[in-house]
Amino acid sequence: MEKIVLSNGLRVVTEKIPTGRSVSFGIWVKTGSRNETPQNNGISHFIEHMLFKGTDRYSAKDIAEQFDAIGGNVNAFTSKEYTCYYAKVLDEHLPIAVDVLADMFFRSRMDADELAKEKNVILEEIAMCEDTPDDLVHDLMCAAAYGEHPLAYSILGLKERLQEMTPDDLRDYMKAQYTIENTVISVAGNINDGLEELLEKHFGSFQNHGESAALAAPDFHGGLLFHRKKTEQNHICLSLPGVQSGGPLQYPMVLLNNAIGGGMSSRMFQEIREKRGLAYSVYSYHSSQADSGLFTVYAGTAPKQTKEVTELIKEMMHELVVKGLSEDELRKGKEQLKGSLILSLESTSSRMNRIGKNELMLGRHDTLDDMIAKIQQVSMDDVNQLLDHMFAQPLAVAMVGATDKAIANVRRDDLVLLRSN
Repeated sequence: MEKIVLSNGLRVVTEKIPTGRSVSFGIWVKTGSRNETPQNNGISHFIEHMLFKGTDRYSAKDIAEQFDAIGGNVNAFTSKEYTCYYAKVLDEHLPIAVDVLADMFFRSRMDADELAKEKNVILEEIAMCEDTPDDLVHDLMCAAAYGEHPLAYSILGLKERLQEMTPDDLRDYMKAQYTIENTVISVAGNINDGLEELLEKHFGSFQNHGESAALAAPDFHGGLLFHRKKTEQNHICLSLPGVQSGGPLQYPMVLLNNAIGGGMSSRMFQEIREKRGLAYSVYSYHSSQADSGLFTVYAGTAPKQTKEVTELIKEMMHELVVKGLSEDELRKGKEQLKGSLILSLESTSSRMNRIGKNELMLGRHDTLDDMIAKIQQVSMDDVNQLLDHMFAQPLAVAMVGATDKAIANVRRDDLVLLRSN
């Protein structure tokens, strides 16, 4: 991995992979729904959409045709803490990808007519999420865990707020957030020697400087939220405090998640789906932010089975509090994590994502050997320290379904009392 700083201070991280013929190129901006307010919630995601709606040089159709003509892919995504615009093309077509994405980034027209049409597109996206209860419950879970904190905001935004947004609102937000200090370019693949010159040509005139306001860390709320919806299944999430990105407990958390619900051999998958047949989808995951994180268990099951599934999840959490992980689970988890880590680095896209996100959010880059060494060093003491952190707060619970009867009386503080003793 190499780091270049352009003449204007813009950071560029690169990883040369000469064995292939593709290049992945990304523009990362440190802004997402966490940077928003109740009044402009959804604006980061709205801007992401609008950058594809045309510039003075390229119409929306032209942008699509430019990449179709070279067999490349172009896309973008918005998260709670960052936005990324990216493309994957053959190495010989990198100049085209850089030219089009730079034009989108700096010279998007924000046309009022296109804005009105795209509002409707996003409203349909919101409606699709609301019609998909196994997506909706995760947004509800964030609200149960984080209360009024911006990390609880929906990335898609609120319908009524989106309706009010104007082109000037989007431009003002970009001026405040899309700064040199908040932006990183990442490139991975078969890169030639002219890359720095190419990026200076397209990004060297970028002069919007400024730091974002400091963000307040969230408090974890062990709340309970229910969204009534006529569904065939109840969709349930239970969450505990997680850990921050790049923190000392990052790898213990990954290992614990893999053992509890991160794969087909995990405790919850084997007990709830394979042994008892009570759910098709049951899993756990960990989401991390710059200063916090959430460990979440999800299950979708029939209303008549909801109480049993919820009790089983609580029982397995109880066992985790009392006994922790076994030495065998820790050993197998390390091998699984090392294998998945190495396999994940085989594509230029995954490498571009890794170095871009690391530079933007952490400002540092561990080598593969560094990461494997940290995985190997995880001890049972580290896992126990993590469990003390996770079970210091009552559970947060969220459910989407026809009735809240199955979760209304769930004890959310009993595991805290058990762990503290």
